[in-house]
Amino acid sequence: MYLFFLAQGLTFTQIAILEAIYNLTTLVGEIPTGYIGDRVGRRNSLLVGTTLISFTLVGIGLSSSFQALAVLYVCWSAGYNFRSGSEDAWLYDTLTDGRSEDAFANVRGRGESIALAIGAAAAITGGYLGSIDLSYPWFVASAMTAVGVLVLLTVDESETYERTDTDDLSLRRTILIVRQTLSQRNIRAFVLYYYVLYAAVTYLVFVFLQPIFETVVLDLGVSQSRVKSLLGWFYATYSLFGAGLSYYTGAIRARLGLRTWFLWLPFIVGGALIGMYFVPVLALPTFLLIRGLSDVTRSFAGQYINDRIGTMGRATVLSAMAMVSGLAVVPFQLGSGILSDVASPLFALAVAGGVLVVGATGVLLWEAPIER
Repeated sequence: MYLFFLAQGLTFTQIAILEAIYNLTTLVGEIPTGYIGDRVGRRNSLLVGTTLISFTLVGIGLSSSFQALAVLYVCWSAGYNFRSGSEDAWLYDTLTDGRSEDAFANVRGRGESIALAIGAAAAITGGYLGSIDLSYPWFVASAMTAVGVLVLLTVDESETYERTDTDDLSLRRTILIVRQTLSQRNIRAFVLYYYVLYAAVTYLVFVFLQPIFETVVLDLGVSQSRVKSLLGWFYATYSLFGAGLSYYTGAIRARLGLRTWFLWLPFIVGGALIGMYFVPVLALPTFLLIRGLSDVTRSFAGQYINDRIGTMGRATVLSAMAMVSGLAVVPFQLGSGILSDVASPLFALAVAGGVLVVGATGVLLWEAPIER
């Protein structure tokens, strides 16, 4: 999609502004849409969000101006507002129906694994479609998202949610639940450690992957005409690598534990981002590494937070985590856009990696983000 934006004449700074608009919309919309998910049902919230995303994708594919894309980015973010929080809340409560909530990370990881494996074929197709016209992948993505609406119509609310008295759940009470959750000792440190630092920095990796990939493969002697199709194959490899690690989410948790995983994670990722600035070809394995770690880490984070909150207000609390992440990423996005225009995307990611390492060290010295 970033090659599409560059082809429309946007600068890296404008792309960063679009991403900032997306995250500011997330910031404003997460708690209200999470509350809606808690109040009227997680499935209904998912239906609204998925429908909105489908229409927005068509609009982006038809757009050619920064102003139009800015409006559509608000709609796109709002669609995901309705889905974030409600997705994991629905899954956790459904597992609770069968007293299997401890399997959340494993089940979510398996689901992500299937999605990534199927996405590998889509990535190759998208690469070739993009070689014909960069708008075509947007239209196909919209159609596939619309299929999700039909699937959601077959989904029921969990019994755990149905037994919860949501009629008395006011917005004020929901916000109080969020505040109480964020004030818990280990949760507040974890939010800063993962949802602020790690999530913000790795978000930039996904923003700059495409232009960096293009730069690296051109330097390796690949012709410009082959870049888009090769990018599709790279995304396929990227997805399959993520699928492989996600499939073994449960086994990884059993072998390493959440504490060890999160202790080392920011230092491995931050070090890799710094290293690829000095040796650009390392960007390719670094992107694969971060892709593989991303979904496993998100499942672990969801397990950790869900285990510490109740069904009442669950979707809103999870949405609040996304809101915090959306707020934190805005200065990272704007700063990285400016650094990319002044220097290069590689330099911007190296700076972000340094911030991740220093910031994670500071959090660990202040308070343990993961309980022993």
